[in-house]
Amino acid sequence: MNEIQIDMRAKVEALQVELSKHDQYEAPTEHLFHGGMYCRQVWRPAGCLIVGKVHKKEHFYMVVFGTVAVTTDEGVKLITGPQVLCSKPGTKRAVYAETDALCMTFHRVESSTVEEVESELVEDDPLSMFSIGNKIKNQAIEVSI
Repeated sequence: MNEIQIDMRAKVEALQVELSKHDQYEAPTEHLFHGGMYCRQVWRPAGCLIVGKVHKKEHFYMVVFGTVAVTTDEGVKLITGPQVLCSKPGTKRAVYAETDALCMTFHRVESSTVEEVESELVEDDPLSMFSIGNKIKNQAIEVSI
C-alpha cells in the first residue's frame, strides 16, 4: 500500500472504532450467486454510515442509484449512480449515504454459500460490527485504545 492508502485505511479504522460506540444499522442485503460470480446488493437509506471489512480480492463496487460519499485510495469521493469503481485487494471502505442508495459488489468466487464466500472474500475483523451476511453482531464490541 502507498502512503495515501495507509493514511485512508487508518482513518477508516478510526471511524470504525467511533461508530462501534453507537447503535448500528443492519442494511438489507441480498446475496446472489451465478456462474462463478457473487453479487451483494446493499440498501442504504439517506444518513446511513457503514464501515466494511477488508477485501482479499479485486472486485467491482457499483453505486446503482443514489449518492454516496465513499473512501477510495485517492480520498473521499462523492459518487452518484450509476457508477462503477474497481476495488483492489486490501480495500476497506466507509460509505455514507447522502441520499437513499443501492450499492452492489461483484466478485469471482469458488464458493456457493454466503458463509463460504465471506471466508473467501474478506479478512477476519474482530472489531467489525457485522458478522456473516451483513448481520449485526449480537455482542457489544470491546474497544481498547
